[in-house]
Amino acid sequence: MAVPKRRMSRSNTRSRRSQWKATAVATQPCPQCRSPKLPHAACGVCGTYNGRQVVEV
Repeated sequence: MAVPKRRMSRSNTRSRRSQWKATAVATQPCPQCRSPKLPHAACGVCGTYNGRQVVEV
């Protein structure tokens, strides 16, 4: 089993972790009310999905 011989420095650790970025949530405008919503999900404002009412708001 591989074990590091020396402790990794703080700058090397932080430069490696600099790639740990969270991506922004991708939203699309709702075709009915134009409010931002998640793709492949019912709109939280008007309650429509795929052109029909699926959630009572």
